[in-house]
Amino acid sequence: KTSAGSWNIINPASNWLYLSETKGTENNATVTLTASQNNSVQRTDTLVIYAGNAKPVNLVISQEPNQAGLYLTVNPTSVNFGSTGGTETITVNTNIPGWSIGISADWLSLTFNSAAGNEGNTSIEITASANSLTNVRSDTAIVYAEGVSNATITIIQESATYPGYNTSPVNPDATGMSSNASELAAKMTIGWNIGNTLEAIGGETAWGNPLITEELIQLVKQNGFNAIRLPCSWYQYMENKETAKIKTEWLDRVKEVVQYCIDNDIYVILNIHWDGGWLENNCTPEKQMQNNAMQKAFWEQIATHLRDFDEHLLFASANEPNVENTTQMSVLNSYHQTFINAVRSTGGKNSYRVLVIQGPSTDIEKTNTLMNTFPADEVENRLMAEIHYYTPYQFTLMTENASWGNMFYYWGKDYHSTTDTEYNATWGEEPTVDALMKLMKTQFIDEGIPVIMGEFGAMRRTSLTGEALALHLESRAYFLKYVTQQAKANGIIPFYWDAGGMGNNGSALFNRKNYTIFDQQALDALMEGVNE
Repeated sequence: KTSAGSWNIINPASNWLYLSETKGTENNATVTLTASQNNSVQRTDTLVIYAGNAKPVNLVISQEPNQAGLYLTVNPTSVNFGSTGGTETITVNTNIPGWSIGISADWLSLTFNSAAGNEGNTSIEITASANSLTNVRSDTAIVYAEGVSNATITIIQESATYPGYNTSPVNPDATGMSSNASELAAKMTIGWNIGNTLEAIGGETAWGNPLITEELIQLVKQNGFNAIRLPCSWYQYMENKETAKIKTEWLDRVKEVVQYCIDNDIYVILNIHWDGGWLENNCTPEKQMQNNAMQKAFWEQIATHLRDFDEHLLFASANEPNVENTTQMSVLNSYHQTFINAVRSTGGKNSYRVLVIQGPSTDIEKTNTLMNTFPADEVENRLMAEIHYYTPYQFTLMTENASWGNMFYYWGKDYHSTTDTEYNATWGEEPTVDALMKLMKTQFIDEGIPVIMGEFGAMRRTSLTGEALALHLESRAYFLKYVTQQAKANGIIPFYWDAGGMGNNGSALFNRKNYTIFDQQALDALMEGVNE
């Protein structure tokens, strides 16, 4: 509205703001303003209106961005560096000017091939320095821009590889190694675990058991066992964690115990047990590179130090590796392959040694479902599979009632209590044993791969008293006999789990301190299972 004869509007925002009129002679005119869609950040400009000699009028126009039209992407969204470092290129694509990027790790740096902050595509180089640590390291680069969510780039760098410990490989030596896996399995009757001893965290006696002696091994042999599984820890015995070097005195101690067994004509399976969980709890893509490096370093050292033992010594890759799906199974297969390759690379008798490969979680059903392939080996018929048997859990291992169910004190069709019925087994009895053993026979034994049942057993619940205790112990003895029978009937070699405990919830067969039989009832049941 003006009293001047004419007016006009200067529009510096003409690229996004349109006016229906920019000049006129009317003293009372209407001008329509139309803004195009804003796919960038908030924009502002000023219209200047002139009319005759009157003071110009400024009209500030602002427009918020259309959030749906803004975008900010990066490609790739993750970058992996080797332990030696290097440079990778990422591309930022956006229609927002004024963006920025940040990182926090001092081992990363950014180099721009073109000025940062422009609309369109911008290439950025990310450089990682060498990683001298034995741990994988990671960081996140974050790209910021107003009006949109941040874009992130995950950056992972492998750990440094350990030194090679296959420093003295020798030519293959078949002396004393004539048996293939099936032939060796046929020589084993029943095995016994020296549990909670060489694998004990804190030292061999840290979990309450005495040092292993030859007298103990002789006691075991005299009572019908001709095989021993030797759970063993290695991680805690590194003299240098940066290089994964195992203390020589520990290698010597393990060798001494193996010698006790072989001197008494006992087959012995030596493994990497739980060992703090570094492998067992980390069958994951994130830990795969790091754990394969440690698996290789450990087994090169173990295999070299124990290379001269004959076929009485078997090596086992792991214990109970936690695996729930096909991705984790693939990682576990890589750990097993690294184990096989490391042992074979040392040569000598290790070129022919029988090696034991664990199923996922050593669980029969998971093994049947997920273990669809077996690792490759350069020598034929020298691999065994390993599973464990603690079914039903409520009977074998459970120590207190839970919201989902009670413990089982009584197992087997003829051993249920008529008065303590809430603690009778309700599943996992004889038909389950039959079915699960059959699965392993079909999957492995019928295909020429022997199966080790590396652990099985059921705790002794001596907190019970009177008739309840007597019935429980009878049913436990029946469980041990039945599982042993069915394992042997299906060609599976059973190894009883003995952690040395002689109190409530214990599993000891022998008193390791005075070299006597502690649990004659359980021992008899096992031997009956083998011989009937």
